[in-house]
Amino acid sequence: MYSFRYHRAASIEEAKELHTTSDEGAYLAGGMTLIPTLKQRLADVDDVIDLGGIESLKGVMTSGTSMKVGGMAVHNEVAANATIDALRHLASGIGDPQVRNRGTIGGSIANNDPAADYPAAVLGLNATIHTNGRTIGADDFFTGMFDTALGDSEIVTAVEFPMPSRAAYIKFPNPASRYAVVGVMVSETNGNVRVAVTGAGTCVFRASAMEEALTNEFAAESISGISIDSSSFNSDIHASAEYRAHLVGVMAQRAVSQIS
Repeated sequence: MYSFRYHRAASIEEAKELHTTSDEGAYLAGGMTLIPTLKQRLADVDDVIDLGGIESLKGVMTSGTSMKVGGMAVHNEVAANATIDALRHLASGIGDPQVRNRGTIGGSIANNDPAADYPAAVLGLNATIHTNGRTIGADDFFTGMFDTALGDSEIVTAVEFPMPSRAAYIKFPNPASRYAVVGVMVSETNGNVRVAVTGAGTCVFRASAMEEALTNEFAAESISGISIDSSSFNSDIHASAEYRAHLVGVMAQRAVSQIS
C-alpha cells in the first residue's frame, strides 16, 4: 500500500471540498473494493476521504410509492428494512456477513463491478440515483465496466426505488465470492416490465426481448424460447459466455415463476 492522507469528513460539503482540492482523491464508502485495491498497490491516491461519518447519507426511508436508501446504508441494513421483497432478498445474498456489515449501496453502484448485484436492482427496478448535485435515471447511470455517469467529485447520496407491483431477483452465485455469475432482476411497475441482467457481460444491461414478451404475457413460458446473444459476454474459469447466456434464460424464468 502506498502512503496517503486519511480524512473523515463530517459533511457532504467537506467531503467534496477535500476531493476537489486533492490531486488524486478517493471516496471511501464501505471499502470493499478500494481497500484491497490500495493494499495490492493497484491504485495510488493522495487522499482517502471517508464518508462514514456523514449521518445524512445513512438510513432506509419508505413512503407509499417509493423506498429511499441512503448512499452509505450497508447491505444488512437494506436486508433488514427493505419493504421491496426483491431488494431485501438481493441484499441478504451479497457476499458474507462481514461484507454485508461494511459494504454500502452507494459504493457498490459507484464502483459498478460487472458481477455486482445492486446494479441489477437499480436498473431492473428503474431507480433514481440522487447525488450531491443532481438526480440520474437508472438507464443513464451505468455507462460501462467499472464506469458510471458520476462526475469526479460527485457523491451518491441516496437511491430511490419506486414500489413495484411485483419483482424478483434470482442469481447463480459464485460459490466462493457470492458475486453473480449471472443475476436477473424482473419487475413490473404500473404495467411497465423491466428485466436487468448482471454478471453476464461487462456491464449490467436490460433484456429488451424478454421485456417485450413479458409485457404481452407475464409467464415464464413466454420467455423460454428467447435466444440470448453471448458474443459480448464474459468467459472465465467459472463459466463460458455461452453458459452465461443459458443462465440468463434460466434465472429470468425462475424470477418470473416466483412472482407470476
